[in-house]
Amino acid sequence: MIEMQSSQLLPSLFEYVDEDRRLTVLHLGPALPETVEFFSRYRSKLYFCDLFAELPLTLEEDDEVPLRERLTALLDLPTGMRFDLCLIWDLLNFLDAQWLAELQDILRSHLHPASMVHGFAAHNPRIRPADRLYAIRENNQLAVRERPAPLPGYVAHGQGSLKKLLSQFEFGRTVLLPDKRLEFLLSVKR
Repeated sequence: MIEMQSSQLLPSLFEYVDEDRRLTVLHLGPALPETVEFFSRYRSKLYFCDLFAELPLTLEEDDEVPLRERLTALLDLPTGMRFDLCLIWDLLNFLDAQWLAELQDILRSHLHPASMVHGFAAHNPRIRPADRLYAIRENNQLAVRERPAPLPGYVAHGQGSLKKLLSQFEFGRTVLLPDKRLEFLLSVKR
């Protein structure tokens, strides 16, 4: 079942989009039809990387491939590409501090000063929110689906912890949603 959910923050992502300029979008989740259809309205280039399919992301002591190298390979981002928007959904709820540090370093090198990041986090990390799939239906509305099974590797961080862990980003607006999830916008620290 698909539920429609309004978003107070999504419009901020699109209010300064120049329709004559190509929009580059990094979507760290599965390609859902609503998102593809939504961005077809813009001159845009979408890059999908479903890191959720790789969960749990763990690091074993005997791993021969360094964490940065593993994550870089999983993301497979085009060299030199700078993204205008990055949609991370609730991925941060499934990355421990090491993975978060590497992800922010890699993302930071693919963002420009005006780039924006949109996502969700658990307001209270001890209470696991429902596992969901997200897609953009309109610039102020999401299509939300329940995942068929819980995702492995839940390691949510509170907002204070996220602010410390994501030191290369600034938290812009945040909205506490009725189901106790936190919707947020991040910008690149200058």
